[in-house]
Amino acid sequence: MAGHAPGLYPRMLTELADYAGFAEERGYFGFGHPEHHLQIEGFELSGDPALMAMWLGKHTTRMKVITCGFVSTANNPLATAEKIATMDHMLDGRFGVGLVRGYQSRWVENYKVRPELRAVGPWNKNSADDDLNREYFAEFVEVVVKALASETFSHEGHFWNFPPKDFVNPHEHPVYANFGRGVDADMRIREIGIAPRPLQAEIPLYGGFSASLRTAKFWARYKGRPIVLSGNTEFLEVLWREWREEAEAHGHDVPPGREACWGGLMICAETDAKAEALLEDMRWFWRSWAEPFGQGLPELLVGSPDTLNRRIERVAKAVPIDEAFLLIPAGIHTPEQIKDSLDLFSRKVMPNWG
Repeated sequence: MAGHAPGLYPRMLTELADYAGFAEERGYFGFGHPEHHLQIEGFELSGDPALMAMWLGKHTTRMKVITCGFVSTANNPLATAEKIATMDHMLDGRFGVGLVRGYQSRWVENYKVRPELRAVGPWNKNSADDDLNREYFAEFVEVVVKALASETFSHEGHFWNFPPKDFVNPHEHPVYANFGRGVDADMRIREIGIAPRPLQAEIPLYGGFSASLRTAKFWARYKGRPIVLSGNTEFLEVLWREWREEAEAHGHDVPPGREACWGGLMICAETDAKAEALLEDMRWFWRSWAEPFGQGLPELLVGSPDTLNRRIERVAKAVPIDEAFLLIPAGIHTPEQIKDSLDLFSRKVMPNWG
């Protein structure tokens, strides 16, 4: 019950703030975090993504803060868009956001916004629950993107109607009609809009931890960048190519390298042997926590700087890389081990890749 242990949560917050500030000093681009709840065991204690984004933003000044991401099944898309726009202002345009489908049933079942939705994973892949979740996710993303891009809008879908059909405000309020938009003089609500509008003209969108062409092509419609933690260069070449073709079909002109984010679990040490020894604790975590959800080990960027440079070079020859997503063993390794790894990577690997 480490999630309830006195002192551990504030220790985690302190360590994450320290890592973010340290990474910013070393030239890293951004710091990401997920949404998960009810983690009484303490293996993955993250909570509300907007609150964590504010915590990380409080301890950085330049780097992006990237929520990866809001779980669609547990969030109202209109409220999510409003949170995203608000966070964009509070972080002075440093916010990036991922939107994901939800795979941890214990907490999704308790947080879900519609009773028919289910978390998804290998146990129900290609089932009716999987199809419904995917259909819901597509509508969720459509509403979020529409709300962020539009002063006012309406949406009529299978899961959501904004505003509700034939909704008339129950009392007169002249400000709605005189100074706003989307409300008729008879108080019929035709359109709504979030406030504030986002600060960035275009908030970076990410698809959390994708391993399928279907998902990658979905994100291409919105210039969203799937995060792909795979070392299979043949698969990466196909994904990058099909993402670009789909993006162009939807009118998007995107520079090479921005098709997706590539990366993996990163441990950088002076020697391969030291890095491999450090990996053992992370293997224990993965076996204990991630594998029962159907998640195999991601690409392993584990080794000396020379080894990591060679691994990155192998992938960079196959696909252009603009952003690399590095999973770090926060909470598994000591702060000293984490910072040594980040520092060595920043000095001996990052300068070789722009």
